[in-house]
Amino acid sequence: MDVFLMIRRRKLTIFTDAKDTTTVLELKKIIEGILKVAPQNQQLFNKDNMIMEDEKTLQDYGLTAVTAKAQSPATVGLAVRDDNGPFEPLELAPYSAPPDLPDVMKSQENVNGQEQTS
Repeated sequence: MDVFLMIRRRKLTIFTDAKDTTTVLELKKIIEGILKVAPQNQQLFNKDNMIMEDEKTLQDYGLTAVTAKAQSPATVGLAVRDDNGPFEPLELAPYSAPPDLPDVMKSQENVNGQEQTS
């Protein structure tokens, strides 16, 4: 079954899908094709911020078609390192809030509060 994922690192978000039998290493290879970062320089984190092990499948981490749907993909954290140095700390930038509505779109209560008399 298809599992829909939202892979997040800082302000970057990648949407992808995979099978629930896909291993973490195979997922890292998918990410390598997008970001050009070798699998050994990637760390993936599940929803509990635990490092995901390469030989385990997505299903082992509870990522199934029931929990990771197209309309609500599961979040996987990503941390990388440069040339076998230390991994960066996991950082997921918060989503921005939508801007306030312009005044013309806000509900107009009694625009002309009083009648004009001459």
